[in-house]
Amino acid sequence: MSGASRTPGGSPRKGRAARAVEGIARNRVVRAVGLHPVVARPGYWFATAVSVTWGALLGGFRVSRRGGVIVCEGMPRWAFGRGGTTIGAAYLTRDNTRPDVLEHEAVHRAQWKKYGLAFIPLYLAAGQDARHNRFEVEAGLEKGGYR
Repeated sequence: MSGASRTPGGSPRKGRAARAVEGIARNRVVRAVGLHPVVARPGYWFATAVSVTWGALLGGFRVSRRGGVIVCEGMPRWAFGRGGTTIGAAYLTRDNTRPDVLEHEAVHRAQWKKYGLAFIPLYLAAGQDARHNRFEVEAGLEKGGYR
């Protein structure tokens, strides 16, 4: 995070959007309604449908179920982040399908299922540094290839 301002202790300051998302996430009423399964589950299903379609089209229809996720392989590297990205129940990757990685991605699938589309701003607000991103830590940094 080059160029970002830092607190006196040296950690990067959070942007206005990240602070706003954190404030919303702490609001009990917003959490109760926005994260209720009736609201979150359709977002999860929508994200899964869109990402499986994206993965199938760009990966030559190399789609399978493994390790608790729908794996879309053979995708061009520009079509996902890092070694792979989980959106909804779909894991988008070129060829990064080791069992430990799939375990890591299955945790992200469960996070998507719990939070629905709210997972996007929550994940972004958790920060770019995986070592301090609570969703990456919960999924297991080593299994995800972060250590």
